[in-house]
Amino acid sequence: MTIAVCPGSFDPLTLGHLDVVRRARALFDEVVVGVARNSSKTALLSLERRVELARAAVAGTDGVRVEPVHGLLSEFCREVGAVAVVKGLRGGADVDHEVPMALMNRHLTGVETVFVLGDPRLAHVASSLVKDVARHGGRVGDLVPAGVEDAVRDALGVGPAQGGEAR
Repeated sequence: MTIAVCPGSFDPLTLGHLDVVRRARALFDEVVVGVARNSSKTALLSLERRVELARAAVAGTDGVRVEPVHGLLSEFCREVGAVAVVKGLRGGADVDHEVPMALMNRHLTGVETVFVLGDPRLAHVASSLVKDVARHGGRVGDLVPAGVEDAVRDALGVGPAQGGEAR
């Protein structure tokens, strides 16, 4: 059985993330969505909340599970028996950011990284932009799985989206 890890902070989880997870599942027998802390960022949502939202988003998806990552990704991959890390790419900036991490993970444990090109229809979707739009009253329900928009709005302390109700 081949296992891959799709890691990220998922703060918040977006439809772009789910697209990569679903396509990774077509390549591997099992995909573990590894929800991690990003030491260079202050998370809006707690690790526990991000895990809960990710589990709800993939519920019923055969061969996909969600686990928190408490240390190095390379160690997490070893713990779950992963043969690969799967990361989505939207453009050149993502390549510049992801390649050094992929090389370090391979250096530490030999785990390879597989890059999946993101769906062009979702190339503009980023967690940071979702938070910014929600912070300023915009709708993000069409960019995130069910329940995520409400979680983001609650964490930001903002009311319903302008121009209609949240999805």
